[in-house]
Amino acid sequence: MSSSDLTEKQLSSQTVYRGGLLHVKEDRVQLPNGQSARREYILHPGAVVIIPLLANGQVVMERQFRYPLNRDLYELPAGKLDAGETALLCGQRELLEETGYSAANWRYVATIHPCIGYSNESMSLFLAQDLTEGVHQRDDDEFLEVFTVSLSEALEWVRIGRITDVKTVIGLFWAEKILNGWLPPEMALPDSV
Repeated sequence: MSSSDLTEKQLSSQTVYRGGLLHVKEDRVQLPNGQSARREYILHPGAVVIIPLLANGQVVMERQFRYPLNRDLYELPAGKLDAGETALLCGQRELLEETGYSAANWRYVATIHPCIGYSNESMSLFLAQDLTEGVHQRDDDEFLEVFTVSLSEALEWVRIGRITDVKTVIGLFWAEKILNGWLPPEMALPDSV
């Protein structure tokens, strides 16, 4: 593997759009060969994905209408970080808000970057176990259906294209590995999430 420097250096930066969730930037950068180029990208506060496993091996999932795709998607519970919130607290809050479940045991699994070509978004995945069912606390504009499904059926949904959400696909693959005895090493969250 080459050890050449591939770093692009920012020459200028401007905000193109700032909304409630997304912050769109357009930068000019100097490329490693000295030329310049334009980079458009989205700044995102980060998010957490929860893999909620019941004692019977079933996974708690959601069906939710996603406006950009104009259809319902099957997903693991997830949500964006609030300002100053840790990833673990975000996961605990989102699981309760969206599904009504709380978990006694949490384990950090991995961090993924789902949109590296145009966003700095990072998603921390957590395994949530020893679940207790309660009452959801959804926002007024949040409509979803919570259900449980066997991991094998959820993985079949991935295989046939019924589940296409990248965070859910990755989370389910991690769940399969974990239930088969392959655990990620005990790790602290990286400082960057």
